[in-house]
Amino acid sequence: MDAILLGLEQVAVPAVLLALVAGAVIGILIGAVPGLEPAGAMAVLLPFTLGMEPLAGVTLLLGTYGGAWYGGAIPAILLRVPGTPVNVLTTYDGYPMAQRGEAHRALSLAYSSSFIGGIASVLALIVLAPHLAAIAGSFGAAEFAMVALVAIVSVLLAHQKQGLAAIMSLGFGLFLGSVGFEGVFNSQRFTFGEPFLMGGIPLVPTVIGLFAMSQAFILLRGRARAGTVDAPYRNRLRGLAEALRYPRTLARSTGLGLSMGLLPGVGEFGAQFLSYSLARRASRNPERFGKGAPEGLIASEASINACTSTAMVPLLALGIPVDPLMAMILSVFVIHNYIPGPRLFAEHPEFISGLYVSLFLLNIVVLLVLLVSTRTITRLAAIEPRFIGMTVLVLSLVGAYTQNYRISDALIAVVFGIVGLVLLRSRIPPFPLVIGLVLGPLLESRMMQSLALAGGDPSIFVTRPIAAVLLAIALAGLLLFVAGLLRDRRGPSPQEDRREAG
Repeated sequence: MDAILLGLEQVAVPAVLLALVAGAVIGILIGAVPGLEPAGAMAVLLPFTLGMEPLAGVTLLLGTYGGAWYGGAIPAILLRVPGTPVNVLTTYDGYPMAQRGEAHRALSLAYSSSFIGGIASVLALIVLAPHLAAIAGSFGAAEFAMVALVAIVSVLLAHQKQGLAAIMSLGFGLFLGSVGFEGVFNSQRFTFGEPFLMGGIPLVPTVIGLFAMSQAFILLRGRARAGTVDAPYRNRLRGLAEALRYPRTLARSTGLGLSMGLLPGVGEFGAQFLSYSLARRASRNPERFGKGAPEGLIASEASINACTSTAMVPLLALGIPVDPLMAMILSVFVIHNYIPGPRLFAEHPEFISGLYVSLFLLNIVVLLVLLVSTRTITRLAAIEPRFIGMTVLVLSLVGAYTQNYRISDALIAVVFGIVGLVLLRSRIPPFPLVIGLVLGPLLESRMMQSLALAGGDPSIFVTRPIAAVLLAIALAGLLLFVAGLLRDRRGPSPQEDRREAG
């Protein structure tokens, strides 16, 4: 009870309340406009949050992050166009429901499933993060190095189907993480005599370019969309309770979302596809899936939002971001000297309590906004893409420059905007690049600390039990990844060919 009261005290500040509402509304709007993504919106907002109070800045980004998944269901159901990439399976059953005159029912089901998944995710964060932080309290440099290695390997496993492209992206990110002044040997690496590279490749301009500017370039080449579907949203409360009529689907999908949110690089995509597949297998009427089955809609939306808060568990407890969105939030922590890890829970309990309460309130605010203004929000899908692209481009340049008021940061953002566009055109995932940029320096510094403590003896990673277990997990994951690459190169086996033919 004391923690709840402490959290309410932290949230009951005008700046935090304003950030809470603004983040929820911005996230919903981003999700409701096809072509925009939360990563791009968060990249644009990131420089502005660095000057805010820590809780307000994190709340604004988290509201945008979570609200976008809610809002992405609107065009997915009404237009068969996923508002965000993770809402793709929502179109399978949401759009057929809208076509047969059940748009309001589909929207209510999506909102309630998302709300239940989101609240469960916050509860999981509250339960898991302190326990993981307590375990991490016994970690040394060797253990943290192996945690970073496991996270890097997990990113590769999450992009198994784009294996070689993921290796290229991750390798480029690891290289970028090595740029700058290196303190152990007092050397400069790949700075080419440029002072602005002495501190390394800055994260904020990089993510602005990769996710915001590249998206703006694509939108600038877009064409006007057709008008939206005018779906009268009556009986706003209908469907909110209907999701509870499918408790097994709801519980299974939420559980999968909670667990997969903990895994680097897996998150919403993996949870969504697995949840939908299992819901279809367990259904008594699997033929209805893809034709307007409520279970399919519930499985998709509940699993997506169940990932949102559990993705913060490794971040808060270990300081390890599981995706680029968490990497942006990590930068807000670091700027304000709130270093994630075991000490954060002991030194700043008021911040942790405020974060928990704000996450609860975010889900409630998002749901209320959607229930009141869905019909108005649907009209945003008809906005001219070029207008949106130009707005995003201008805000990206302003945000990149105002972080440190350096032209070099704006130029870095432009360069990575072009890099991001090339990656998108080449179908190379940009997420591994950001993870490599963030975790590369962490892995290097922790390994060097470990070797320095052990007098250069690498056996320290084997003789320490926790480090040895983590190293074994990383090696096993790497072997699985390589085996998958070899299997893809050989093509399907004769048995698989006969099975497909049969």
